[in-house]
Amino acid sequence: MPKPMLVRLQKWLADAGVASRRASEAIILEGRVEVNGVIVRELGARVDPAVARVTVDGRPVKPRRKLHVALHKPPGFLCTRKDPENRRTVFDLVPAEWGHLYPVGRLDRDSEGLMLLTNDGEFCLRLTHPRYGVLKTYHVMVEGRVPPDLPAQLTRGVWDAGQRLRAHRARILEAHQRHSLLEIELREGKNREIRRMLGRLGWTIERLARVKVGPIKLGELPPGKWRMLTPAEIRSLLAQATI
Repeated sequence: MPKPMLVRLQKWLADAGVASRRASEAIILEGRVEVNGVIVRELGARVDPAVARVTVDGRPVKPRRKLHVALHKPPGFLCTRKDPENRRTVFDLVPAEWGHLYPVGRLDRDSEGLMLLTNDGEFCLRLTHPRYGVLKTYHVMVEGRVPPDLPAQLTRGVWDAGQRLRAHRARILEAHQRHSLLEIELREGKNREIRRMLGRLGWTIERLARVKVGPIKLGELPPGKWRMLTPAEIRSLLAQATI
């Protein structure tokens, strides 16, 4: 029989929308939280989300339904909830009541393609932490005709700002005089890794799009539109996100 997946109480409260994780810690320390009829004041307490009966100030708290959303991010949108300069964000593209979701990984403002949004912390961790090594696939258009050995340069890696940047796999899809199309796979996805790698090698990016996360493809999803992941897709993603 599988063991229950226990989560920290403050995380459970935050995921349920009671308060931020830090504010939830304060609520616990104040003795306002009961789990299965017992007051809990320890921040290290863990609960089984499937069976725990949790109340705050005597009122039952129900966990939010876990959401797993695929979005086609257009260029020009930020991957943040709010921007101090009031620039457009990916949350302008989804229902307002989904403001509690967070991005699973990020794309910079000029990039486009497949983004996942969720309120499932374990799902997010498994897809973003380097130790799980979930592959992300990108199509990258660069100016000019690339040489046949460019994929090998990308998989060997380059150094930038004290970091070694390298592709897990790379190949040339098209090579023309004016531009070339590359397919690049990353496991870690350091900040702006593809742009930094190609920039160090002297290439100018015209377009950068994420087309796949693990087994999930962008497919025909139009720019600015979203869809829910199916249960089978979620299982497939998590099956790949194993150590």
